[in-house]
Formats: sequence, C-alpha cells, structure tokens
Amino acid sequence: MPPARRTSAGKDEQRTTLIVDTLVEAFADLMKADADAFRVKFRKMAADPWAFYRGSACVFYADMADLRDDWTDERTGRVWIQGDLHAENFGTYMDGKGVLVFDVNDFDEAYLGPFTWDLRRFVASLALMCWQKALPDAAIDELCGRYLRAYVEQVHAFVDSDRDHEWALRLDTATDEVHTALLHAQLSTRVDLLDRLTMVEDYERRFRHGARTRELGRRERSRVKKAYAAYLDTIPESKRLGSISYQLKDVVGTSGFGIGSAGLPAYNLLVEGHTQALENDIVLSMKQGNVAAPSRVVDHPQAREHFRHHGHRTAVSQSALQAHADPWLGWTELDGSGFVVAEISPYDADLDWSELSEPEVLGPVVEQLGRATAKVHCVSDKDTGETPLVEFQTEDAVAEVIGKRGDDFVVDLTRFAHSYAERARADHRLFVAAFRDNRMPGVSSTDG
Repeated sequence: MPPARRTSAGKDEQRTTLIVDTLVEAFADLMKADADAFRVKFRKMAADPWAFYRGSACVFYADMADLRDDWTDERTGRVWIQGDLHAENFGTYMDGKGVLVFDVNDFDEAYLGPFTWDLRRFVASLALMCWQKALPDAAIDELCGRYLRAYVEQVHAFVDSDRDHEWALRLDTATDEVHTALLHAQLSTRVDLLDRLTMVEDYERRFRHGARTRELGRRERSRVKKAYAAYLDTIPESKRLGSISYQLKDVVGTSGFGIGSAGLPAYNLLVEGHTQALENDIVLSMKQGNVAAPSRVVDHPQAREHFRHHGHRTAVSQSALQAHADPWLGWTELDGSGFVVAEISPYDADLDWSELSEPEVLGPVVEQLGRATAKVHCVSDKDTGETPLVEFQTEDAVAEVIGKRGDDFVVDLTRFAHSYAERARADHRLFVAAFRDNRMPGVSSTDG
C-alpha cells in the first residue's frame, strides 16, 4: 500500500475513534436506558450528511474546543448561544404578548459560549445543505456572506438604537418565505391541535392513545402530578394566568422527539387554559433535559453553579434568548432528573427547505435568519432581568471585537463553512461504516 494511503487510513481511524468516543460519552446513559431509541437515532443520522450533522452537535463542539478563534475575547466568549444553530432550528411561535414571531427555536443545547459558535454551526449547515442541493461554491459564498453581513448589520443597529427587545420578524416585518411561514402559522388553530392529540368523551377531554403515547400506571402518574405541581411554582408571577387555569386533566408518556432528543423521557400534559371552554385547553410537554453540547467543552463555573439541573438550564436559556418567552415555560424534577416544561404550541411552522433551492430564493431567507440570530444573542444580556450570567451589552461586545474588520469576519467564517461542511460529509461516511461494524458500544446496528 502506498504511504499516502496508509496515512489517509490512519487519519480515518483516528477520526472514527473520535466520533464514536464523543457520541458514546455524550449519550451513554441514554443509550443504556433505551438502546432501541438510539438505534433509530443512528439510523436517521446514517441517512445522509445533513442528518448526521443535525444529530452530532457533540462532535462539532469537540472540534470547536481546539479551534483558534480570532473573534473571541473575555466577553464575546461567554454570551448566551442557542447551541445547535443549524438551518432547521428556526420557526414560528406565538410570543408571550400574543404576537406571531419567526425566530430561533429549540433550546435544548443552549448555554454560554463564544457567539461565533452559533454562527459557525449555522454557516456550516448552510454550506452542507447547499452542497446537497448541488449549488456551486460561489453561490454558497454569497449566501454565507448575506447571513453573516445581516448579522453584523443587525448587531450595529442594536448598538445604535438599544431596542433589541422590540425588534422581531413578524407579519409586518418579515418578507418572502419567512413571511409565508408566518401566514401558515396564522391559519393554525388550537382546536386543530387538540383534535389531533385528544378526544372528548362525556364532556371531558383526554389524550388519544397511539403508537407514540403510553398510559401511565398509578404510581408513575402520581409522581408526574407531583412534578407538575412543583413546576407551577417556577412560573414567574408576572406571567401567571387566571385562577381557573392550570388544572391538570390528563397525562401520557410520549416518545418520538426526533434526532436530537432520542431516549429522553417525556410526558404530555393536558391542562385547563384561560377559560373552562374545552377549546381553550392547553397541551404541555414535560421533557427531561440533557447535557447541553457546548457545556461539555466550556469551563464556566458560574453557569454550573447557577443551574439546578438540565431542565432548569433549558428553561432559563429559552427565557434569556427569547424576548417574550412562552408564559407556560418552567421546569421541575422527576425521579431525580430535571425536566423542562413548555406549551406544545399550535402556531409552530417551519420553513420547507426542500422547496428552497435557488440562490435568489435562499438569499432573502438567510439574510433574515442572520438578523434573527443577532436578535437572540443581543436580547440575552444584562437587560433581560432574567439572569445575572451575562452582565454586559452583547451587541457592544460583538461590535467591538469585529470593529472595522467586517469583511475579514465574513471571509473567515465562510471559509470555515466550506471546510466544516466537507468535514461533516467525511464524518458521515466514517460514522456509517462504524455503525454498520457495530462499533457503538451498547447499540449495535441490528437488534440481534
């Protein structure tokens, strides 16, 4: 075998070991608890490089730990980040003031870290997605540039106006496909959600039972009810609803949260809403929190001491990163583990990326996503009143570190986008080979 091939094979083996070890370290407890769920997760990750990238945030951060970053200093290295900011983690929601907003969503991996980690993870996902759409490198450069320049422009806008909590992508400010997603969300109704998940018998609503739900035994139901009662104490007084709200009507165990949450215990809870009308019932998700991927490589003693558990960390992170968070957002404990509680909203709508293929269509979308990213970074600072962990103005810190080097910033992160997308494609190949060869301890590629 030629020396070059031996060298390549050796590097592939080292990388395979890193991938396997990182995934096992991140998910060992969950794999032990539910090996079948992780077999399904790994099957989904094996489908293509994009699916692998979505499910392997822990591998991304293992790489970030050793990456030199010229844009990180004492302040910009410890801001609130979403933690898994790929292209599909944006969507619509109804904010605490009743306004439909298109924004970053999914805060399971949120933590404190360099602001560039969110940007790097996003542009790498964009480059990977666009490569799978067969777009040329020049088009990918342009799209990454539009996202990054929009981010920087919005940061400077917040420096000048200091009105970051008021800015949002809404029906009156969004354009193109983002505006279309908001229109679709506007058409959604609570009744449709309730009809899909529940049924009414003898004038009482309860959950439907199916492949993704399970009935609870008496003891488990009792523990869940106790955890729910404790959750109610975590809702801020300013966000509490009327006295008739919050009555617990039914609860079921659930599964099927997707690639990112495989194996995490979860429940759906049916509770009384604003009125006693059955059409106003609320469905809550109570899901066990997991270790945030960035926290595995970030040394932040103050954050570790601040969070009671991973459910608390998830809820606090979402409250910090959203200007007007879900009034049902809170946390609790069950069987010694932390859980995050939030409404399953009928007004969630995502972009259909399969229909977004041409650069002229993608451009306005990624530009708006850049501004939305700047918004979540900049609202989650000392002005939030929710947490003392970021005690400075994020927009000031980011604007200062970039300074007049905006073009260099764009070039640097765009170059990273291409290189890491290539890395993800290679990692996908190595992961598939390792999984097929039963190299994931505790989770073989078959159930035999």
